[in-house]
Amino acid sequence: MKLRLILLGCWLGCFTIALTITTSADALAAGSYASQGRRINRSVAACEKLRLAVTDLSLQFGERYPDAESYLARLHSIEARLASEPRQAADELESLRREALMANPLLDCRVIVVKRRANHPIKGIAIPAPHETNSGLPREGYDNEVLVVDLKAPIENATRLLKPEDGGYVGELDLHFDADRILLTRSDRESWKLWEMDLDGSHLHQVSQTPPDVDCFDGCYVPDGGIVFASTASYQSVPCWHGKMPTGNLYRMNPDGTGMRQLCFDQDVDAHPVVLNDGQVMFSRWDYTGVNHIFQRELMVMNPDGTGQRAVYGSNSYFPNSLFFPRPLPGPANRLVSILSGYHGVPRMGWLVMLDPSRGWYGADGMVHRISGTGAAITPVVKDNAVDQDWPKFLHPYPLSDKYFLVSMLENAQSNWTVCVADVFDNVLPIFGQSGYAMLEPIPVVRQPTPPVIPDQTLASKENATVYLNDIYSGPGLKGVPRGTVKALRVLSYHFGYRELAGSDKIGYGGPWDGMQIEGTVPVEQDGSAVFEVPARTPLAIQPLDEEGKAVQLMRSWFTAMPGEVVSCVGCHETPTEVPRVELSLAAAKPPRAIDPWYGPPRGFDFAREVQPVLDHHCAACHDGSNAMPDLRAETEVAVRQSWPIGYAGRLDQQMMRDTGGRMTYTPAYDALIHYIRRVGVEDAVGMHRPGEYHADTSPLVQLLRKGHQGVELSAEDWDRIVTWIDLNGPCHGTWGDVYPIPNDGHQRRMTLRRMYGGALRDPEVIPAARVDRRAAARPNPPDPPPRVTLEDDTLHRNATRSTGALDPAIRNPATRTIDLGDGVTINLVQIPAGRFVMGSVEAEPDEWPPSVVEVTEPFWMATTEITNEQFARFDPGHDSGFYARRLPRPDCEGTPLSEPKQPVVRVSWEQANRFCEFLSKTTGQNFQLPTEQQWEYACRAGTETPLWFGDTESDFSLFENLADATFSRGVMQALKVHPDDVTQWSGGVPHLVLEGARLAEDRFNDGYSVTAPVDQFKPNPLGLADMHGNVAEWTQTQSPDSDRRVVRGGSFFDPPHQARSAVRRQYHPWQPLFNVGFRVVSAAEDGRRHSKKD
Repeated sequence: MKLRLILLGCWLGCFTIALTITTSADALAAGSYASQGRRINRSVAACEKLRLAVTDLSLQFGERYPDAESYLARLHSIEARLASEPRQAADELESLRREALMANPLLDCRVIVVKRRANHPIKGIAIPAPHETNSGLPREGYDNEVLVVDLKAPIENATRLLKPEDGGYVGELDLHFDADRILLTRSDRESWKLWEMDLDGSHLHQVSQTPPDVDCFDGCYVPDGGIVFASTASYQSVPCWHGKMPTGNLYRMNPDGTGMRQLCFDQDVDAHPVVLNDGQVMFSRWDYTGVNHIFQRELMVMNPDGTGQRAVYGSNSYFPNSLFFPRPLPGPANRLVSILSGYHGVPRMGWLVMLDPSRGWYGADGMVHRISGTGAAITPVVKDNAVDQDWPKFLHPYPLSDKYFLVSMLENAQSNWTVCVADVFDNVLPIFGQSGYAMLEPIPVVRQPTPPVIPDQTLASKENATVYLNDIYSGPGLKGVPRGTVKALRVLSYHFGYRELAGSDKIGYGGPWDGMQIEGTVPVEQDGSAVFEVPARTPLAIQPLDEEGKAVQLMRSWFTAMPGEVVSCVGCHETPTEVPRVELSLAAAKPPRAIDPWYGPPRGFDFAREVQPVLDHHCAACHDGSNAMPDLRAETEVAVRQSWPIGYAGRLDQQMMRDTGGRMTYTPAYDALIHYIRRVGVEDAVGMHRPGEYHADTSPLVQLLRKGHQGVELSAEDWDRIVTWIDLNGPCHGTWGDVYPIPNDGHQRRMTLRRMYGGALRDPEVIPAARVDRRAAARPNPPDPPPRVTLEDDTLHRNATRSTGALDPAIRNPATRTIDLGDGVTINLVQIPAGRFVMGSVEAEPDEWPPSVVEVTEPFWMATTEITNEQFARFDPGHDSGFYARRLPRPDCEGTPLSEPKQPVVRVSWEQANRFCEFLSKTTGQNFQLPTEQQWEYACRAGTETPLWFGDTESDFSLFENLADATFSRGVMQALKVHPDDVTQWSGGVPHLVLEGARLAEDRFNDGYSVTAPVDQFKPNPLGLADMHGNVAEWTQTQSPDSDRRVVRGGSFFDPPHQARSAVRRQYHPWQPLFNVGFRVVSAAEDGRRHSKKD
C-alpha cells in the first residue's frame, strides 16, 4: 500500500513537471510569436517610410538620384518576404535603407563637426543645462577638436581644423553664408571668448574683446557683416541660483570685435541666436517673472539691431518646456527645426521636431513633425524632466533642405553620439560616430544665400522709444471686459538681480523675483488705443487699469524697445500673427504722450517708502503690537523682528550667509499684510490668466477696507498706493541695495559695463526724492452699530432651530424636483417655503448693516447644490474652470484641478451665470435666474440666527462645509523633501514661503479638501441645501447701489468661517471670472409669482 502511494506520488510529480515544461514552452513560443510580430510591424513601417523618402528624392532630384526604381523594386521584394523570411528580409531592408538614404544628393558634401571625448553620454559632453550658460561649464579639461568630414568617406579620413592644446573648450560653430570661415566659442583659464578662422584652418584669431570678468559665446553671423552673440556683460545672474550662475543676454559687434552693444535686456538666459531667411534673428529666451520657471522658454525673433523683439512660439504654454537650437528650413515657408527638451534633467537634448509658427504658436499647435525613427507621436506633456525617458535623443539639427536634416543622435544610454541624416518621413540613419566620443554640431559646408540686410533702425542719440497700442481690448487678455473699463496703463520696469545677489525671497517674502520700478501711467483713449514714450533699453511691462487704478490683467513678462524704435502692439496678449485694425485710432492722431509720473520720478517700489505712510496714518494707532492684531507699525518702532528661512541658503554669497544666517527679515507691517493680499507670488500658472484673476478686489485686505473697516476712509492716493503694491506682486524692497549690500561692487561694475556696451544709463539703485504725505496717526472713528433686530414669531425660524427635529412639514418633507439636462446630467431643486427672517448682522462690518426683517412672500425653487462643471458644460462645452495654481500636488504641474465634472463651476462671470440661466429657461420652459441676495440669505439661514446655519464661527465645520481648513493651510504636496523644512509647496526647485491664504485658515478643523469638493459632499442645511457657506461663493442678482458691481454671498474653500457667515457680502464686477465664485439657480413657484419686501 505504501509502495503504491509512493509510485502514485512520483507519477503525479512527473506529470506536474511535464505540464510545467509544456506550459513554459507554450509561453515562450507565444512570446516569440509576439516578438516576431512586432519585428514584422516595425519592418513594415520602415518599408513605408523608406518608400516615401525614395519617391520624394526621385521626384526632387531626377537623374541625380538614378537608382530610385531599383530601390523601390528591391523594397517591394523585401516586403513580400517579411512574413516568411523575417530575419533575412529585415537584414536586407537595413542594407537597402543605408544605400538608398546615403544616395541622397544632399549628402554629397563635407561636414564640419565637433568631436569631443564623452566622459558621460549625457552630462559629460559640455552641453550647458537649461538653466546655465557656458559660464557654468568648466573652462579646462576638454579633449575636443573641430573636424571636416566627407560624409561618404571613412571617418578616419577626416581633416582636423582645430584642437586646443590647452584643454580648452571649442564648439558652438557657425558657418558663414559664404562657407569660407567659421565663428566658434573657445575657453581658456580666464574666460569664454569668440574666435574665428578660415575653413582651411588658417587665420585663427580672437574676435571678442571683453574684460576678463565678461564671457562671450554662442555667436552667429548676421547679413550686414556683424555678429550677434551671448555675453555675461549684463552682470546679471540666474535668479533661482541666488546669483551663483551668470546669465547671458544677446549683444552684437562688428566683425573685428569693436562696436559691441547690448540688444536684449532680459532677466535670464538668451540662447542659440540664428538668422532666419528674412534676415531676422531667432533665439530662445527664458523668463519667469510670475510664471513657473520650469516651462517658460519661448522662441523670440528680432532684427539684428535689437528692434522688433517679439515671441513667436511657446509663450504662456506649459508644452514645450524648452525649444533649443532652432534652425530655419530653406525656402519660403515659415518652418524651422528645433530640439524640444525639459528643464531639470538632460541638458538641452530631446525630441527632434519641425515647427511652423504660421500654423500655431501655442503648445503643439504648430508642431508639424516629430522625427524619431520610431514613429513616436507628438504627445504634449506637463512635466519637468519632459524627455529624460525618451529615446533616441537628439542635438544640433541642421537642415539640408526643407525635408532632410543632419543631426546628432544618442540612440540609448549605452551608445555614442553619432551624426545622422533624418527626414520628415521619420527615417533616421546613422552616418558616422566613434566609440568614447560625441560627434556634435554637424554643419554641411555649403554656401547659402545671404538673407536680406535689415537696415539699422535705432537712433543712438535718443534715450526713449515710442509704444503704439492699437486696441487694449483686442486679443484674449481682456476677453469679456467691457469697452470703457480700462482708463489708463501702468508702465513698470524690472530691475534684475546681480551676481551673488538674486532670488525669490530677497525683494519680497515669497516673491517677486525682481525689483519692481514704477515708471508712471498713461491714459487710454475711448477706442482702447494709446501712444506714449517709454525709456529705451529697459525691460518694461504694462498693466491695464480700471477707473479705481486696479490692474485688470497682469503682464508677467516684459518687452524692450531700442532707442528711437516705435513698438506696435495690436492689443492685450494678441497672437503673433494678429494685425492691427485698418481704421485710424484716436491715439494715432495725437503726438506720443510722456508717461505721467507716479507721485514722483521713476523708482523702485519699496513698501516702507510707499505704503507704510498710509498705515502710519490710518492703522498703526490700533495695530500697535500691544494686542493679537497684526502689528502695522514702521520697522523703526519695533524692537524684535521676525525672520524667515531662505530656500537653498547654501547658494547664498558666503558673506551674506554669515551676516544673515540664511534668513531674511522684512518690515513688520509687510510681514503682517502680505498674507492678506492675493498675488502671483514667486511663481504661478504659465497659461494666460483670465482678466481679473488677481484683481485687487480679490484680496482680503481690499475687501476689508472696502467694507469700511473701523470707519477708515482712504483717500484716492492711499488706495492707489495699496493697490499698486498688490498689482506689483507685493514687493518689500525697492532696490537690491535695500535687501543687502550688493557683493563685490557688482552694481558699480554693472553700470560701468552698461556705459561701455550701450545699456540703459539710468541708475535703478538710486532712490530719488518723491512726494510722500506723512500724516500724524489718526484714531479710528468707527460708526456706532445699529440696534439688533429680532423676529417676534416665525414658524420657519422656530421649527428649524428645534432640537427635537419635529419640524414643520414644509421643512421636514420639502417638495423637490429634478431638471434633466440630458446624458444623465440633472439639476436637483428643493422648494423653499415663504417666510420671514432677519437679514444682516451687527457683529461684523458696516456693509452688513442695518439688520432688518425681510419677508419672502412666495415660495421658490432653489438648486440644492452649486452648478457643477458638467451641468455648465451643457450650456458651454468649451468652458474650463482650470486649476488652482496656488496649491501644487507636484512641483511641475498646473495646480490642483477645479474642473472635475462634479466640482462647482468657477471662473464664470456674473454675465456668464445669467446666460446659463437664460439657456436653462429656454431648455426647460421655466423661468430660471440667479437668486436675489435676500433669497440667498433666507435660504442659507434656514431659520437660524447663528452666524453659520450649523453654529457660530468657532464651531467645527468639517462635517458641514468646505472652508479654509487644516488641509488648505498645509498645501497638498507629499513625499518630497526641500529646504527649509517648513515649506509645503514649491515649483521646480523653488520653495514657496508664502502659501496663499494659509495664515488665515482655521487649521483646528479639517474638512479634507484643499480646493473645491464635489458638490453635495457635506451635510445640507435644514432646507436641504448643500455648500451654502463653503466650497465656492455664489453670484446673486443684486447690484451694488453705488457701482456696477454685483453682490456675491457665502464663502469658499479659500475663506475661514468668519468670512463665510450667512450675512457676509462681497462685490465684484459683472465681467469678472473668479477662482472661488460660482452660482446656483432659482425659479419661481408654479404660479410664477416671486418677490420679497423689507419691513
